[in-house]
Amino acid sequence: MDNLVYSQFCEINLDDPFFDSLKSDYKEFSIWFHRKNSDYAYVLYGQYGIDGFLYLKFENEVTDIIPPIYNKHILKVGTFKFNPRGTLRGQRFIKKILDIAIANRVELVYLTVFEKHTYLISLFMQYGFYQAGQKQTSNGIEYVYARNMHLAVGDILLDYPYIPSTTNKFLLAIHPLYHTRLFPESRLFNESPNIVQDVSHSNSIHKIYISAAYNANMLRRGDVLVIYRTGDGKGPAYHRAVVSSICVVEEVKHISEFPSEDAYLQYCTKFSVFTSSELSNFYREKRYPYIIRFTYNMALPKRTNRKELLDNNVIEDQTRIVLQHISNDQFNCILRLSQADESFIINQA
Repeated sequence: MDNLVYSQFCEINLDDPFFDSLKSDYKEFSIWFHRKNSDYAYVLYGQYGIDGFLYLKFENEVTDIIPPIYNKHILKVGTFKFNPRGTLRGQRFIKKILDIAIANRVELVYLTVFEKHTYLISLFMQYGFYQAGQKQTSNGIEYVYARNMHLAVGDILLDYPYIPSTTNKFLLAIHPLYHTRLFPESRLFNESPNIVQDVSHSNSIHKIYISAAYNANMLRRGDVLVIYRTGDGKGPAYHRAVVSSICVVEEVKHISEFPSEDAYLQYCTKFSVFTSSELSNFYREKRYPYIIRFTYNMALPKRTNRKELLDNNVIEDQTRIVLQHISNDQFNCILRLSQADESFIINQA
């Protein structure tokens, strides 16, 4: 079970074997840890103890690196480690870091890391971080990796989790059975947290959904998807069907593009909620020919239901939503009704 907890340092077990590598890399780690006694960090607890740790700190200047940084609202990734276990946990932490940066109107995010941690470096670089300097310490040279949160480069991964304003927008319907497994942060308030598992498709920024929508071939990289969780049969869809999340299309493939079933499974398995057996059946039956890959950018704070969408002319009463194009005005209406943080939306040429 994936259990991410915001805890005071004094409540965290420093003797957990998880911290051994940090103690080895940083001779002063234990002293630093005790000094932070009343501060808070994000801790990921697994079945046998701690599996992840993230400490963030807000700063106005950074003078112990070359070149120094002055007069900015800065978020420092002070300490960050996780045990991957093949479940893409790192991506979930990246999303947490960037969400906090945007919510706090941060100008710059940075971390320092030893060169040997190549996986961690490549993970951050995938989402817009670049080498920005060095830090000389008693433990050796650390490299500074930073991201300017006010700079958009027009790439959906380097700009993640920002959402482009100028591309096409669509409602994408997803059945409740799959919705919360795919979007753990968009779990409805009346759903049990126990259905969110520590698996790749829950942790990943990247998602795959298999669809029979006839118009899925219209989707282009950068198009925006508003996830529509369909009704669950426990009451009228007017109240039970809701919009929950905002995503951005990476690519769409037709099932015929894969040279073999193995190639199809290799592409889909890690990021899809469907089991290998289900995916194999889909491949053989060809009933769901479109494979939509997208990034999970934002959970909507308020889950606007079907009735509110109808009342505000976002959809029509007879509309059965599968994949439906919506206008910019309708998209903006959803953002307003859902009380979304519009600083996630960026203008691109």
